[in-house]
Amino acid sequence: MNELMLSLRIAVRALRINKMRSFLTMLGIIIGIAAVIAMVAIGSGASKVISEQISSIGSNMLLVLPGSLTSGGIRLGSGSTPSLTYDDARAIQAECPAVALAAPSVRGGAQIVYGNMNWSTAVLGITPEYLQVREWAVVEGRNLVQSDVDSAMKNCLLGQTVAENLFGSEDPLGKVVRIKKVPFKVVGILDRKGQSPQGADQDDIVYVPLTAAQRKLLGSQFPNSVGSIMVQAKSEEDLDRAETQINELLTQRHRIGPGRDADFTVRNLTEILSVREESSKAMSLLLGAVASISLIVGGIGIMNIMLVSVTERTREIGIRMAIGAKQRDILMQFLTEAVLLTFIGGILGMLFGVAGAKLVSALFDWPTLISFQAIAMAIGFSGAVGIFFGYYPAKKAASLNPIDALRYE
Repeated sequence: MNELMLSLRIAVRALRINKMRSFLTMLGIIIGIAAVIAMVAIGSGASKVISEQISSIGSNMLLVLPGSLTSGGIRLGSGSTPSLTYDDARAIQAECPAVALAAPSVRGGAQIVYGNMNWSTAVLGITPEYLQVREWAVVEGRNLVQSDVDSAMKNCLLGQTVAENLFGSEDPLGKVVRIKKVPFKVVGILDRKGQSPQGADQDDIVYVPLTAAQRKLLGSQFPNSVGSIMVQAKSEEDLDRAETQINELLTQRHRIGPGRDADFTVRNLTEILSVREESSKAMSLLLGAVASISLIVGGIGIMNIMLVSVTERTREIGIRMAIGAKQRDILMQFLTEAVLLTFIGGILGMLFGVAGAKLVSALFDWPTLISFQAIAMAIGFSGAVGIFFGYYPAKKAASLNPIDALRYE
């Protein structure tokens, strides 16, 4: 312990004698650590945002969409025919054992009017299961109930964006808004949901009972048709089984014979969005790896400077050996200097990295997430760089012949 403290004091004194050289030697480490921490913070922030967006759509999700229509040999693409119905959704929930909930919906746009205020937004006709599937809470009032759907009641739920733009600080509950000139009573206010994975404002929405939307707002020549069915499997392990069961059920219900194209599509939303999350994590690791290159460059700089230091202090090394210093002591001294350089550089790099990440977040409104694990790994890696690149110069110093060292001019 005493030998280590002595080596540390000698190392500090040696670095203080050549302050400018010591700082320039540390610069590569400072830049490397700062870059690693800042890049990982930026990448982790992006990953967190994507994770929040994924969780905002709900868990264990499948989306059933209408299929394509072929007319005159021309295939018009997915969703071109209204092949899904409210009865399909009820059958999926009742007859597929792996399915927990099935929520049909129809979508349109409308101008919402309250008093002298108006707002253009999306209108969605839903059933009570929809908010359960989306794991979306009602913070004021109540959710739509099955009797609203059965009777096509003119009740509605407002998203936070719509409520703020129509009512400001006024309480919307119990008020009547006009959707396409049809009066609807506000029975609930939804919790804030934020952006969707595609960047759309999920709070800019009005929900009405499915049947009210079909009959009074978004009229269609296919009265019972729905635009999509969101399905929640009972668990993540049941997703594949639920997808198979839905495919089999709708194939039977729609009388799709062998060799014919299905008039519906089942998509695994959780799987699709998880790919985006994994891509973001991979990008974060890539950014950190690229930034780590500067640590290697900094380590090479330290080795070069330490080799110069060994040459300059050859006579000092000879004197120390002549008065009893062992090879181990010389090795420890120069290794301590190298590690001290990288450690101080690591601390400064950490401070600059955290400051840089917060600056990026403030200037560009980019989410950043400071990872203490990344900071610990970066500083630990900087110490490893000091040992790795400092060992050769230290070994060279320790291997000097005392007589030759004393004669060195």
